[in-house]
This record gives sequence, structure tokens and C-alpha cells, in this order.
Amino acid sequence: MNKLLLPVFFISIFLTSCSYNPHVVIVTNLGEIEIELFSAETPMHAENFMKLVNEGFYVGTTFHRIVPRFVIQGGDPKSKDSDPNNDGTGGPGYMVDAEIKLPHKKGNIAAARLPDKVNPEKRSNGSQFYVCLQDLPQLDRAGYTVFGRVVRGMDTVEKIAKLRTDHRERPVRRVVMERVFEN
Repeated sequence: MNKLLLPVFFISIFLTSCSYNPHVVIVTNLGEIEIELFSAETPMHAENFMKLVNEGFYVGTTFHRIVPRFVIQGGDPKSKDSDPNNDGTGGPGYMVDAEIKLPHKKGNIAAARLPDKVNPEKRSNGSQFYVCLQDLPQLDRAGYTVFGRVVRGMDTVEKIAKLRTDHRERPVRRVVMERVFEN
């Protein structure tokens, strides 16, 4: 009997020690995007993102910035209102300490932040994030926290990236996060 329990004990310890990377689905009016959060590498960012998801914070926010061949950006609560001039200036009222460890690869999710001049600690905005449209090593050198990756729906990301924008990089057609939930 003891010989049988020993392997079960080691298997349960192994499974407990494996980190769990949560998945989040963002349903937009242009399609779905599923992301995996890197909870082992960036625990503060993953935990913060999941907190906001579970609170419903992202519902109604938009992808308010599109820079072709660079990023699409969203997650600003001020993007819910009718004033496009304040998009990109909001957040939940706090910052997240930097966890700069991972590279900016196509499809990776990273946290937006204020420039070094006013934010030398490179702390992240509490809610705004962007999706890399290609590998962006220049952002690795600049020091931004990558905390997830697109695992499904890169076609939706690329559809958003192709939208026409105004002179301030805002899409002329709103891309709303209609539902955001853990998968």
C-alpha cells in the first residue's frame, strides 16, 4: 500500500509546484482575443490584470490607440466616455512596480507606462496595455513589462491594427471591449 502512495504523493507535489497561467478572453465588436498571462514571470502584473478583469473594469473600454506595424493599445477607463481627447490618460488610480524580464515578441501583451523623465522607476500604468504587432526589441531596451501573450485571436488584433486612424493614432471606428472574462 505504501509503495502505491509514494508515486501519488510525488505527482501531487509536482502538480502543486507547477505555476498556473490564467487565460483571459477579450470580446470586442471586431472579434475575440484570448491571452495567456505570465503569472510566474510577472506575478504582480498578472494578479493586477486578473483583479481588474474580475471587477469588470475593462468592459466598455476601447482599443484607443493604433500604431501600424507597432502596437494596439487599450484598457483606459477614460475611453468609455465620449471625449476622445482624454483617451490614454486614465487608469485605476495606481501604478504597478516594474517586472521587466521578457522580450517584446509579436503577439505579446505589455503594460503601458509614463516616460522615464517622470517615471524613472518604469512603473506600469495600472490598467493600460498594448499588443505587439511585431517583435519590438527597442521596447526591450526602453524597459516595459511584458506580462502575457495572445494565444488565440491574432487575426482580430491584426483587423484592429488595419483600422483607419486620425492624426492622434486613434481609430476612427471605436473598438469596444464588450466582455472580458477568465477562460
